[in-house]
Amino acid sequence: MLGITTALERKDAMPKLFIGNIPHASSELELQQWVESHGFRVESVEVIYDRATGKPRGFGFVSLGDDADVQAAITLLNGRRMEGRVLTVNKATPLSVRSEYFGADGKPKVL
Repeated sequence: MLGITTALERKDAMPKLFIGNIPHASSELELQQWVESHGFRVESVEVIYDRATGKPRGFGFVSLGDDADVQAAITLLNGRRMEGRVLTVNKATPLSVRSEYFGADGKPKVL
């Protein structure tokens, strides 16, 4: 269906943290090291970049081993500082499918 992955199709995906307000100069390696320095094993890190400018947008996602680690990480890391900035840490939620691809009836639009 239009090559769009839905939340149901992503059940096998690793649990992820959303980390907001990260310093714009931070790399994926620095974010990984920051999370690991608080005792969590990181599987992968993705810092989000602006398509037009190529600059970091100030947030990213970190994949951890299991849901228990995600809850513990949220409790421990939310509100902590990284290079002077107070971070927001939440469980990442699946990207919702953009409504421009679907009609009011929920069926895909013919493009």
